[in-house]
Amino acid sequence: MKSSLNTDSQLVNSTVGGVKRPPRLHLEYWFGILPFFVFSGLFLIGPTLILAYRSLEGPEGGLTLDNYRQLTSATVLSAYGMSIRISLTSAILGGLIGFLIAWAVSMGGLPRPFRSITSTFSGVASNFAGVPLAAAYIFTLGRVGVVTALFEVLGIDLYRSGFSLYSFAGLTLVYMYFQIPLMVLVILPALDGLKREWREAAENLGATPAQYWRHVALPVLIPSIMGTMILLFGNAFGAHATAYALTGGLFNLATLLIGQQISGDVLHNPGLGYAVAMGMVIIMALSIIIYSNLQRRSERWLR
Repeated sequence: MKSSLNTDSQLVNSTVGGVKRPPRLHLEYWFGILPFFVFSGLFLIGPTLILAYRSLEGPEGGLTLDNYRQLTSATVLSAYGMSIRISLTSAILGGLIGFLIAWAVSMGGLPRPFRSITSTFSGVASNFAGVPLAAAYIFTLGRVGVVTALFEVLGIDLYRSGFSLYSFAGLTLVYMYFQIPLMVLVILPALDGLKREWREAAENLGATPAQYWRHVALPVLIPSIMGTMILLFGNAFGAHATAYALTGGLFNLATLLIGQQISGDVLHNPGLGYAVAMGMVIIMALSIIIYSNLQRRSERWLR
């Protein structure tokens, strides 16, 4: 009698709603995601642990916390501040322009081939950065660039008017080249996820297009828009080669400061460079967490 009761309880525990529930642990199910864990360990977790250890190394050897104490110095704080300013500016401007372009492609009634062309170009342009992008802008908007020369023919001297490609505004303009296409790629699925029934219901209730966007569409899209802008912030915050090739390493950015401390001849304190990098890792991790939370909120409406 006791064995039959045990058997019945095992059957009840192994079924949910009349469907047999598989055992909790099957080793063969883990083999499919094992390469992902190996990849994460080798190229994400491992390097982060090495970076954390190297950030504790002192100039004379041994472990010390002096590198982290130097993060409060004026030079380091200025580098962090400039990186955050450029990242925020390019993320906001690139996000707004990219959203308008994506809206025109998705809901503006443009021909379908135009959407394919825009998506293809955005996929290429969002990955076009580093030295080639800096060189392209120097040849175009540098002091002797093509566009600069064309403006001079028209009687306009861009650099005497206050513009400089090698300034905060110029570097932000260069960053926006890959920020705008990235925004287009990421926000297009969110715009496509707006249900037609929502617009029809709003129109049947007498809402104007402006009221529909203000009270229905934008509240649904805000988490996606904000999350994508945070993604753009992280994308610009970690950029190094573009700024280095454009400014020659003279611009005070966190990524450039890391290079100066690790491989520089004058400023050479690898431990401080690794500590600055750890600070960037923390900022990037916070950005990813906020982005993930906002994406989960937006997915509730777009399913």
